[in-house]
Amino acid sequence: MPKNIAAFGEVMMRLQVPGYELLSQASTLNYSFSGTGVNITAALARFGHAGYLVSTLPANAVGDAAVAYLQKLGIAQAFIRRDGHYVGMYFLENGFGARPSRVTYTNRQASSFNTAAEGSYDFHSIAKNIDVIHFCGITLAMNDTVRQQMKAFAKAVKENGGMVVFDCNYRPSLWGEDGYEKARQHYEEMLHLADLVMMNEKDAIYILGMKTEKEDRHDQLVDLIPAVAKMYNISVIAGTHRSINGDNTHSLKGFMYKNQTFHFSKTLAFSVYDRIGAGDAYTSGIIHGEIEGFSPEKTVDFAAAAGMLAHTIVGDTPMSSEGDILRAMTVSLGDIQR
Repeated sequence: MPKNIAAFGEVMMRLQVPGYELLSQASTLNYSFSGTGVNITAALARFGHAGYLVSTLPANAVGDAAVAYLQKLGIAQAFIRRDGHYVGMYFLENGFGARPSRVTYTNRQASSFNTAAEGSYDFHSIAKNIDVIHFCGITLAMNDTVRQQMKAFAKAVKENGGMVVFDCNYRPSLWGEDGYEKARQHYEEMLHLADLVMMNEKDAIYILGMKTEKEDRHDQLVDLIPAVAKMYNISVIAGTHRSINGDNTHSLKGFMYKNQTFHFSKTLAFSVYDRIGAGDAYTSGIIHGEIEGFSPEKTVDFAAAAGMLAHTIVGDTPMSSEGDILRAMTVSLGDIQR
């Protein structure tokens, strides 16, 4: 059954260098709008749900352009405020071979979203009209006002019986020096409020400061994730392990921990056209599987296929339908590493 799904987060302008040039070489840029909340709600709207973004955009022509872009993605506008003057921006240089892609942020703290004052949103009213809310660790890193807004919104959704999804998505550059120590308390508060969490063993080790004697990533995951679920009373924890192969293809394996049991996807190998936003595609697949009542095995395979397809599409925002992903779960068998 379709649900009303919202995300709380910033709309950013993506300024991409054409081809594989460096920013210092290029004379033109292609722009679009994105953000974790944009990607999640757009992906779930394509699966048949109603996607809402809870955010603030500037009351000017740039804000108008962002609204028009969101409308094309099928994102509802009911909870978007218009105030302030700026959107955050980032420049994207596409990687090639041994050179990784590079993202450079600018003007982020001055954006309309990040300067919205306390009390700008009626979270209790919004919470009565949605079934699921998605939060991201990137948003948590912005400033104290945004952090308080996130926590207040999560509590309002919980009080109204909704599902709270939290993607850890830690970014060292946003938290600065001693970032893990600064972030830990805020992450722990969000984990206590969350029903579904996106994370892996690295988040448990570095953000939460948990210890393990295991050395292999898989063994660390199996050792730590059940302890996180028990400590914070989390119903579902999901995430991925990815690697880059010698032929420059990528491999991705998803996991889901539910009812004290791990479920793993097949390992998928694929070429990459645009990696940005692929993690959001995986998250949207997990959310869709959960609210549609898929088995855990189907959910994690669906999410992994969604993540794989997102690597093949230009832009941050996942564009695959449920049918596209279900077909990929079948036709991608030739790319499975056994």
